[in-house]
Amino acid sequence: MRALLQRVSSASVTVDGVVTGQIGPGLMILVCAMQGDTEVQSDKLAAKIAKLRIFKDAEGKMNLSVKDVGGAALIVSQFTLAADLRGNRPGFSPAAAPEEGKRLYDHFTSRIAAQGLAVQTGVFGADMDVALVNQGPVTIWLDTDTL
Repeated sequence: MRALLQRVSSASVTVDGVVTGQIGPGLMILVCAMQGDTEVQSDKLAAKIAKLRIFKDAEGKMNLSVKDVGGAALIVSQFTLAADLRGNRPGFSPAAAPEEGKRLYDHFTSRIAAQGLAVQTGVFGADMDVALVNQGPVTIWLDTDTL
């Protein structure tokens, strides 16, 4: 699985004019299941994200996790993280099939919630408008193939 994390002071996702998820301080998590991924990759990614120390401590050093700071997670499915860019038009065949992608997205979301984080989501497969205030900015790319 792949994820793009952004440390945010706020973030929201809107579908057809309706806000489906909104958080204050925490993590905006764009996530994509890849072909061949299973719950193992989903669990591994969720555990890594929950422990990742990318929030500032009292000395201003990135020493705290999202859980340590009482932050929330806004999780949005993002199949374009699987982009194959060999040509000028990206292909997305490395992404898991939609049914499998949704199943793993739902599993990942439940695993993040099981870490004790408040979770909000987008709508899988929908055309979404995402707004966020990236704090830092801090943006981190994770791929379970390299964890």
